[in-house]
Amino acid sequence: MSDRLAAMLPGWGIDIKGAGPLYHRLLVLEKAILSGKLKEGDVLYSERDLAEHLRVSRVTVRKAIDHLVQDGFLVCRRGSGTFVGGSAVHADQPPLCANSLKGNISWRGSDTKVECIERSTSHPAPEEMMTLGLSSDSHVVRITCLRSSVGQPLAIERTCISSEFLPHARTVTSSICNTLADANFRPVRAIQRTFASNIEDPDASLLGVAIGTAGLLTKRVAYLASGRAIEFTRSLFRGDAGGFVSKLTSLEN
Repeated sequence: MSDRLAAMLPGWGIDIKGAGPLYHRLLVLEKAILSGKLKEGDVLYSERDLAEHLRVSRVTVRKAIDHLVQDGFLVCRRGSGTFVGGSAVHADQPPLCANSLKGNISWRGSDTKVECIERSTSHPAPEEMMTLGLSSDSHVVRITCLRSSVGQPLAIERTCISSEFLPHARTVTSSICNTLADANFRPVRAIQRTFASNIEDPDASLLGVAIGTAGLLTKRVAYLASGRAIEFTRSLFRGDAGGFVSKLTSLEN
């Protein structure tokens, strides 16, 4: 069993500054699915086997599995086990990163206006802790933007970055990617997933729609060359926006 797990899940001799061992050992499950080592319908190894191989507690493994179930990578079937889900993404995005504050999304060919409506620093929420590999006593910078076209609000974008990489939200003036690059923390790849989502308050009020209206939620995670997740952006779109185009900018340019 250990040999099979070792072939599927890499070892942990890599020392990446700023990322604790918990982050690395949990991220490998997602990487195994994205790379195709774990395929749709495959049965996940038991919590005990994973905990022993990754050298973490079974409680930690269970929390990681719950996170992957929430994002559609895994499916739990009572009495049968945990399986790789059919909605999981099986390929990484190329080395791209969206310029979150620079008008990278357009609707029906029209330009959009981006307004920063909130900047704050606080402790990370549970999903942010899991995604960015942070502890509960760390701090994150959050930047919330409202996108609109011809006076109509279309989307809310919430970007979260560890204060280790971005100490102050006010340092971002145009592009988060450019700001991180200037600080020598340039992401090299990004993974973005899309979900159907009902829009609830306070987002419904900001977007000018009724509570419960159908919308589209994207979750994008950008990574450094070391493998450390550096940016977590959640974007909520109105379902009646009439279609949009998302433009990603190569980090090599």
